[in-house]
Amino acid sequence: MRMSQLFSQTLRDAPAEAEIPSHQLLLRAGFMRQLAAGVFSYLPLGWRSLRKIETIIRAEMDAIGGQEISMPVVHPADLWKESNRWYEIDESLTRFQDRGGRDMVLAMTHEEVISDLVRKEIRSYRQLPALLYQIQTKWRDEARPRAGLIRVREFTMKDSYSLDLDDAGLDVQYRAHYQAYFNIYNRSGLPVIAVASDTGMMGGKLAHEFMYLTPIGEDTLLVCDNCGHAANREIARFRKPKLADETTLPIEKVATPDTTTIDALTKLLDISPSRTAKAIFLRATMMEGQERVEKFVFAVVRGDMELNEIKLINAVGAKALRPATEAEIRAIGAVPGYGSPVGVHDCLIVVDDAIPVSANLVAGANENGYHLLNVNYGRDYEAGIVADIAVARAGDACPVCGHALKTVRGVEVGNIFKLGTRYSEKLGATYIDAEGQAKPVVMGSYGIGVGRLLACVAEACHDDDGLVWPVSVAPFDVHLLMLPGGEDVAQQLYADLQQAGLDVLLDDRDERAGVKFKDADLIGLPVRLTVGERSLQNGGVEFKRRDQADRSIVPVDEVIAKVQAELATLWTDLRATVVDMPYNA
Repeated sequence: MRMSQLFSQTLRDAPAEAEIPSHQLLLRAGFMRQLAAGVFSYLPLGWRSLRKIETIIRAEMDAIGGQEISMPVVHPADLWKESNRWYEIDESLTRFQDRGGRDMVLAMTHEEVISDLVRKEIRSYRQLPALLYQIQTKWRDEARPRAGLIRVREFTMKDSYSLDLDDAGLDVQYRAHYQAYFNIYNRSGLPVIAVASDTGMMGGKLAHEFMYLTPIGEDTLLVCDNCGHAANREIARFRKPKLADETTLPIEKVATPDTTTIDALTKLLDISPSRTAKAIFLRATMMEGQERVEKFVFAVVRGDMELNEIKLINAVGAKALRPATEAEIRAIGAVPGYGSPVGVHDCLIVVDDAIPVSANLVAGANENGYHLLNVNYGRDYEAGIVADIAVARAGDACPVCGHALKTVRGVEVGNIFKLGTRYSEKLGATYIDAEGQAKPVVMGSYGIGVGRLLACVAEACHDDDGLVWPVSVAPFDVHLLMLPGGEDVAQQLYADLQQAGLDVLLDDRDERAGVKFKDADLIGLPVRLTVGERSLQNGGVEFKRRDQADRSIVPVDEVIAKVQAELATLWTDLRATVVDMPYNA
C-alpha cells in the first residue's frame, strides 16, 4: 500500500475526549474515526489489524473443533420473550418494531438464536457434542461508553456456543476454550490473567473473565500472589476472620444517643467493629414471571465488613437494588441509624455467613437512641437466606491458601460461561438420548470483543512516540520510507518485498523526512526501512525495528533477508508465549 493513496491521515494531536493512550493513538495514527458516542468506523489500517486478530481467533476456534456460522443481528423479540430476557434486561437491549408492528431487538448476544437453531437442527445424541462460533456485529446501548474501543455500543464479537449431552461434556469444551483464549491473547501479544467472575445477565453456574491488567480498567480484581487464585471483586471470596467462641449472653438494651454509624458506635462502647452487626436497607427488583416487582431486603454484615451488592443480587435472585427510603424502612418496623433484624416484619432478611458464627454482637434496637447488646443469630432472629455477601478487600485472606490478597485493575477482554440448560430448557432445545428420552442440550457461551482486544493491545504496546504493534497484529510488516535521492531504489525494494510475501506500507508522500519518521513511529509497524541519498551513500538502506533504538545500514541486496530474519525472530518470540496454562477454577 502506498501512503499517497491510503484512505487515512495521521493527526498531530488527539481529540480532547480521547483520555487513554490507546484511544489517542488509534485516532492519531489513522486506525479509526468516531461517528457517535461508542460508535466507530475502522479505516484501512485499523481494519487490517482487526482482520488479523480475527484470523488468530478463527485458527484457535477451528483447532478445538469449532464450525463457523453467521447469525442475524436483528432478532424477533419472541425468542427473547421465551428466554424471559426481554423482560429482565434494561435499556441496554434495544427494542423496536418492524413495519408490521412486530417486536424486534438488536443483538447484544446470541444465546436465544443459537438455542432456536439447536431445537430445529439437533435431534439425536449422535449429533453431539458440537461447537459453533461466529464473528458478528453486536449492539448494546451502553449508558456511558468510554475510553474509545474499551467500552462501545456497536462492536464486533466472536461468540461461540458449545453443545453437549451432559455436564461432563461441557467441562471438556469449557476447558478447551479456557486454553484457546490464552492462546489467542498470547498470539496477539497481550498478557492476560483468568479470573472467576459473575455470570450476570447470561446466567448459568460458572464464568471466567480474561483480564488485561491496567490502571485504566473498570474492574477491580482480587489476586493472590502466593497460589495464583484470582477473582473479580463482584464475586471474590475470602477467609473471614472468626471471633473467639463465647457463651451466648442475655440480650440487653443500652442508650446510645446520636450514634447512627458503626464508627460512632464502636467509639462509644469501646469495642471492635467486628463485634457489631451492620444493617443495610434495600429494595430489590425481582422477576415474578414476566412482571417486575419490588421487595424489601434487609441485609446484615459484620461491622468490620462491607456489603457486596452483586453477591446480594445473586443470593436473592434480584435484577437490581436501590436504597430504601426512610418511610420504607419504618414500614417494616426498623429505624434508620438504629436498625436491627430483631423484630422486623414484611421483609427478606439476608445475613452474611459470618453472622451465625459470631456471638453476642451489638445491633440496633429499632428505637431512636438505643442499641442491643448480645444479639445472637438463631436465638433473637432468623434469616431467609444465609450467604457470603461481604466484599473482599486488599489484605483479606485468600480463600485457597490464606495469603493476603491484593487488588489490581483490569479490562475484560473475553469471558466464558457454563450456561448449562438455562436457555435450552426455556426454548425447548432438546435431544433424544440412547434410551429414547428427551433431554435438554447442555450449553456453554464464550465471547471475545475483537475491537476491545485491539484497543488493549494498543494500550499495552506503545511508547512515547506511538504504537509498537506485535508482528501478529500489525497492519503491515514493513514501513518503507522513501526519501529524496532514493526513489528508484525504494520503488524496486517495494516491489521485491511484496514479491517475497511481505506486507509493505510505502511512504511515497511529498513530505519532509521528519514528518515521515514521526508518522512511522506513530503507526508502529514492526520494521522500518529508510531509503534516501544519505543511506545509499552510507552503503544501503537504514534498518530499524520499532521495538528497538538501534539502527543499522544494510546493503540493498541483503535487505529482504534481513527483514525476513528479524520478522522470524519476532514471530518466534511471540509463539514462545503460547503455552499450556493451569486452570484457575
